Amino acid sequence: MNRPATSKGALLRLGFRDADTARSALAELGAAADPLLALLARTADPDLALVALARLVEASTEAAELLAELADDEGTAMRLLSVLGASAALGDHLVRHPDHWRELTDPLLGSTRPAAYALRTDLLRAVGADPDDPAPTATIADDDAMVALRVEYRRALLRLAARDLAHHLGVDDVAAELSDLAAGTLEAALAVARQRLGAEASLARLAVIAMGKCGGHELNYVSDVDVIFVFEPADGADDNNAARVATQLAGHLIRICSEHTGEGTIWPVDAALRPEGKAGPLVRTLASHRGYYERWAKTWEFQALLKARPVAGDLALGHDYMAIVSPMVWTAAEREGFVGDTQAMRRRVIDQIPPRDAERQLKLGSGGLRDVEFAVQLLQLVHGRADEQIRPPATLSALAELTRGGYVGREDGEALHEAYCFLRTLEHRIQLFQLRRTHVVPADEESLRRLGRSMGLVKDPVNALDKVWQHHRREVRRLHEKLFYRPLLAAVAKIPGTEARLTLEAAGERLAALGYLDPKAALRHLEALTSGVSRSANIQRTLLPAMLEWFADAPDPDAGLFGFRRISESLGDTPWYLKTLRDEGQVAERLARLLATSRYATSLLEREPQGVRMLGEDLVPLGAEALTEEMVASASRQVNPEKAVRAVRAIRRRELFRIAAGDLLGLIDVADVGAGLSRLTDATLEATLGVAGRSVREQRGLEDAPTRMAVVAMGRYGGFELSYGSDADVLFVHEPESDADPQVASSYAHAVANELRRLLSLPGADPALEIDADLRPEGKQGPLVRTLDSYAAYYAKWSKVWEAQALLRADAVVGDLELRRRFEELIDPLRFPVEGISADDVLEVRRIKARVDQERLPRGADPQTHLKLGRGGLADIEWTVQLLQMRYAGQVPGLRTSRTLDALEAARAAGLVEDDDAAELAHAWRTVSRIRNAVTLVRGKPGDHLPRDPREKAAVASILGYPPGELDTMVNDYLRLTRHARAVVDKVFWG
Repeated sequence: MNRPATSKGALLRLGFRDADTARSALAELGAAADPLLALLARTADPDLALVALARLVEASTEAAELLAELADDEGTAMRLLSVLGASAALGDHLVRHPDHWRELTDPLLGSTRPAAYALRTDLLRAVGADPDDPAPTATIADDDAMVALRVEYRRALLRLAARDLAHHLGVDDVAAELSDLAAGTLEAALAVARQRLGAEASLARLAVIAMGKCGGHELNYVSDVDVIFVFEPADGADDNNAARVATQLAGHLIRICSEHTGEGTIWPVDAALRPEGKAGPLVRTLASHRGYYERWAKTWEFQALLKARPVAGDLALGHDYMAIVSPMVWTAAEREGFVGDTQAMRRRVIDQIPPRDAERQLKLGSGGLRDVEFAVQLLQLVHGRADEQIRPPATLSALAELTRGGYVGREDGEALHEAYCFLRTLEHRIQLFQLRRTHVVPADEESLRRLGRSMGLVKDPVNALDKVWQHHRREVRRLHEKLFYRPLLAAVAKIPGTEARLTLEAAGERLAALGYLDPKAALRHLEALTSGVSRSANIQRTLLPAMLEWFADAPDPDAGLFGFRRISESLGDTPWYLKTLRDEGQVAERLARLLATSRYATSLLEREPQGVRMLGEDLVPLGAEALTEEMVASASRQVNPEKAVRAVRAIRRRELFRIAAGDLLGLIDVADVGAGLSRLTDATLEATLGVAGRSVREQRGLEDAPTRMAVVAMGRYGGFELSYGSDADVLFVHEPESDADPQVASSYAHAVANELRRLLSLPGADPALEIDADLRPEGKQGPLVRTLDSYAAYYAKWSKVWEAQALLRADAVVGDLELRRRFEELIDPLRFPVEGISADDVLEVRRIKARVDQERLPRGADPQTHLKLGRGGLADIEWTVQLLQMRYAGQVPGLRTSRTLDALEAARAAGLVEDDDAAELAHAWRTVSRIRNAVTLVRGKPGDHLPRDPREKAAVASILGYPPGELDTMVNDYLRLTRHARAVVDKVFWG
């Protein structure tokens, strides 16, 4: 019969999962098992601990003594069982080396941290080297030394893990001891390397500089150990021989630590942080290091040097190295390109995350360890120039000094410290289990249960662990945003509190480091937005930390902040505005991106601040029918024609912002932009035509209109391809009523057309809609409005091939529906001749195009980067498609369209253009159209060139989806794309 303490139910209550296996193991231990049950129940995995203990007893030649010690000494038992329940790898080590359990019997183990020199001494002696020798050399046979080094390393690791698990060692103490252990291991590995080279080893002085976590005294249980090697020739040694020997010593050291033996490996030694990375020499002299860091090093390399420290080899040489590089670290923030490099570092962190692991990444994921480390290091680089107190290499030590100095709020510093300790501890527990390098939280319940219990979460460990972990993730992400920006507000706003504040000078330095070109102006904006005790100021102080970060991530942070101030001031105390930004994060983030990227969108918002509300919507362009109905209804409520059209234009302004916002945020395609702008113009003209007609009738005392009118869209407007800066090319057509006097009808039609143009060109808060009728018969010399019969007579007698080409994009869109239909029936035979245009007409089209290429390109314009008239630009592509239409639309119905891309696809489907050529032209047309739109969005006015101003170019690149710093890539992509398009134009258009 089972004893009550080992019954199945009792074991399950104690935390065992496999009661049958546990009872069997307990039976093997005999009477010694009873006093261990309560201790087993406190381990991370009681089942694992018990089975491992049984294996250890079986392997030990002194099992009775071991069991007696465990029964008599609770401290020893707790240390041993804690290790066995948390680390399968260390359990295996103990089975291989059963006598190592005695390492855990020291009663002072939990309170005494071994000194770094003591760890170094033990590791050197393990390989037979003299710790007092300035250049210790191993004396044990090579293979034996490799094994001995690993055994001694695991012995020290066992002691540390026991202290960590059973005595709740602070994570900073664990990381520091692991770093000291790594430094001693590097020294011992170098001693083995010297043995391999023999007498030659004395030709070079070699220093090993620890970087990363090892250099910062914050190493994980299992991590790459990052190093840089520095050498100098020994006295009297040849430089080349010294370089060869130093390279061999470094190479041997790397392999000695990382190669697999019967005792496994230790950890990889990574020298990729050296100058030029893996492409550079493994070792360099002091002078070579100095030259590289003075001339070529990037910001991230100085950030890496924050944690550099000499740990092995010739320490005097290592300190000489530090004397060279340390001053450079603290001037890195003054270097040109610091902001771009900083943004690139942040992107590199994000790009390193495998998508499948993103949500379970402790190190690189959102709210992870790297968020804390990056934030702390950037604050050090910015403010450490003037404040030496904040220069500690360890993250937690640096965070404490930043908090003490007022660079981080006290409460935020404490919360970040707590979160970082939790995340690092969780990372340690994950790695301890198999002693494998990983930063991913496992997903299986068994592993999560073990991890939760190892963190002291005994009750419902899986759910409790997830809850605490997610809490700290959110805190880290929130505080990551606040670390840079909240103290900026305290520096300029009279916020009550006892915490130390940034000086205005320090706040300006921080803003400059984050990309603000005019920090003083930015501080003035912040003061205006946040000063005072009003509700608005309080909400702004809540909003601005995140807004400032979003501005900093965009191409023009200064414009973003200035625009935000103006919009906030214009909306004043409007109840919904700040509440929407505070409660709907998507709206605030979208607003920040628009303001810091686009002058066009900012200008629209300043005139129509209510548009902020739209940022929470889908931002898909509305259809012409809905817009026309709304515009006509709004206009009908006004008696005065100017006020009526002002109401129409207000709706147009709102919808321009909707389209621009959707475009800037990547929510709509370039073809949708063109179609949306064209439909918006349709609705504007339709509503304004009604207002103009009513106005003219009132002026002339007419009850009914004497003629019907229609407006024909031409050019890019007719092709549904308007851009933000395009004029609306149109033709006006009318047809007198049967009982109307033709002269009266003509006079009325001209008056209505002129009134429409006047009303739309009046100064206003919206971008003007210029109505251009120059494509009409006889151009500016001809009548503004013609009857349908007059158009028919002109086209029958006088029409030239270029006019037929212009009519390819004619689309009768506004006004009387029947008149529109009849106009298109009139022009179809002209623009889509059944047999196509003649050979002479083809030559004429080509002659005109050649003349356009020579005469229309502005003086001084670069033909490679002019978006419209440049090589492979919009004109090249559109003329090519139009020539195909004029030649073949009579036989290919799909070519009878005013839209370039639709016509190109029809030509491809009909075999008139090869598939690859059509794809090249379509891709080029879409890309160049996007760039042209982006230029207008960025500058606030139209432009047909790739921008030359670096900030404008960066904004265009951002709209196109290029990451910061990829401006040259954008230009090269454009040149390659248009070069390919031009080759197709040469083949298809020029024959």
